Amino acid sequence: MGGRHRTDELDDGHPSPSPRPARRRRTRPGMVLAPLAGAVALAVLLGVAAFVVVNRDRGCTGGQVAVRVTASPDIAPAVSRIAERFTRARHDVGGRCVKVAVTKEAPATVASALEDGAGTPGAMDVWIPDSSLWVTGLRERNPGVPAPGASLARSPVVLAASEAVVGDLRKNLGEVSWRGVVDAANVANVEGPGREVRVLALDPAANAAGLGALLAASGAATAAGTSQEQLAGALKTLSGSAVRDPEALLSSLGVKGSRAPVGVASEQAVWAFGAAGGPEVPVVPLYPAEGTLDLDYPMVVIGDDPAVRRAAAAFAAEFGTEAAREVLRGQGFRAPDGTAGAALSAAGGFRAEAPRRLETPGPAEIARMTRSWSRLNLGTRLLALVDVSGTMALPVPGTGRDRMEVISRIAIEGMRLFPPKSEIGVWEFSTDLDGPGVDFRKTVPVGPLAERVDGVLRKDLLARRLSAIRAVPTGDTGLNDTLRAAYEQMTEEYRSDKINTVLVLTDGAGDDDPGGGLSDAEILKYLRKTYDPDKPVSILLIAFGPDAARGKARMDALAKATGGEAFIAKDILQVRAFFLEGMRRRTCLPDC
Repeated sequence: MGGRHRTDELDDGHPSPSPRPARRRRTRPGMVLAPLAGAVALAVLLGVAAFVVVNRDRGCTGGQVAVRVTASPDIAPAVSRIAERFTRARHDVGGRCVKVAVTKEAPATVASALEDGAGTPGAMDVWIPDSSLWVTGLRERNPGVPAPGASLARSPVVLAASEAVVGDLRKNLGEVSWRGVVDAANVANVEGPGREVRVLALDPAANAAGLGALLAASGAATAAGTSQEQLAGALKTLSGSAVRDPEALLSSLGVKGSRAPVGVASEQAVWAFGAAGGPEVPVVPLYPAEGTLDLDYPMVVIGDDPAVRRAAAAFAAEFGTEAAREVLRGQGFRAPDGTAGAALSAAGGFRAEAPRRLETPGPAEIARMTRSWSRLNLGTRLLALVDVSGTMALPVPGTGRDRMEVISRIAIEGMRLFPPKSEIGVWEFSTDLDGPGVDFRKTVPVGPLAERVDGVLRKDLLARRLSAIRAVPTGDTGLNDTLRAAYEQMTEEYRSDKINTVLVLTDGAGDDDPGGGLSDAEILKYLRKTYDPDKPVSILLIAFGPDAARGKARMDALAKATGGEAFIAKDILQVRAFFLEGMRRRTCLPDC
């Protein structure tokens, strides 16, 4: 039809069904995109605005501040969880987001690296040890170590035992206490609870819980009237049973034996041991009656960078949040105020109420106790010189024995106080005992008690020889020449990992050597010249008999020339006290 446009044209060339729709206006492509572009632009602007608003306070626009945390292995998993959440929250320092990374390392290892100030173990900005005891000790030796911050968590140091032996422990120790543990461990208290109870210690040089137990036990025992000699006897025993690994100690508590075992650990370690699937009979905590010290998990900021220090402060504040404390309580820790969570349940033997917290000793006491343990932990290398001169055949009134028999019993009693790793030997002495001019006989050479000599354990051989020793009726003392030979040998064979001692057992009577030999003045001059305080060999003299007091001044001079001590025994049982005094003196050498 001429002159008219078709109105039935449709998209895709298909005819439109009746009725026909109204005719649509054609539009240019730009007219459709314009409002779409406006909508997109508005969305983008709104998104940018939202990003700015949300992140304006978080300020994470200028990179990151990395905070490298080294934590004690027991608390490291909880610290890692708290750090992950803290990092996700995008905390900022000066417009830079804080990222916290956590690694674990034994506090003893970190402390060793920090002690000389030469550097830090690896890359570390923040240190979280299990106890401020590490930091206090470090600062005493290296004042450049930063002071510890506030406590992030707590875990009291407790006694621990298999649930199966708790009844036996209470029967033998009575009230569970630090003093009872010291009594059970005292090597000289042979009639005490140690007959039924075996005490295991954590090495305080490697474990803060071990050092805390040592300090708590020492303080409690001293307050209860325990002498320093008795305490030394207990520490000597504990040093021989110390375990470096807390898990190994807790595992050993389930081993049956003739004595009920009890050890020390942190409360959290007891919880973790059980949570990890401990023994069939669980290990439970026992809370000392006197109270205890806590592991306090301080934060120590090592890094100097101001941004890192601000970031570390923000991370420390995170531990005050309920969310962080819930993480810690769920892992068997207590909050800094002592509050426990559901993990420390009564069903596991735990107490909801925190035990009484003892006052933490100062740096001087910590250093003293650490030094005492270190020295008592040294082995023993001892040469005993037994007097067999004529006066030793004289009877001891009221005993039915002669002096020789009594001295032999004293020696045997004393040897029983030393652990199997001790190295001990015996010489006899009197004038011309092993030929003209030789005033001593080497009865048993110095060596480990557990070593076999001609098929016999040295400790058994010593007991046999000491029991068989008899006095030489016509012999004079011959001590000076013997003492010089013994001191010379022990000095030449000095062992830095042991306490080196010459022990003299005598009645303190008789002429030294009328036929010649060193005079009293000459032996004193020799000892004073030979004694080396850096490699001390001390002389310990024990005299028994009615004539002993007359020679006390001479014995004192010989002992003090080498930082030693001289004692007069009134009965055999006193020898225990004398040996304990000798052990105590280890803690102060060479300045006793």
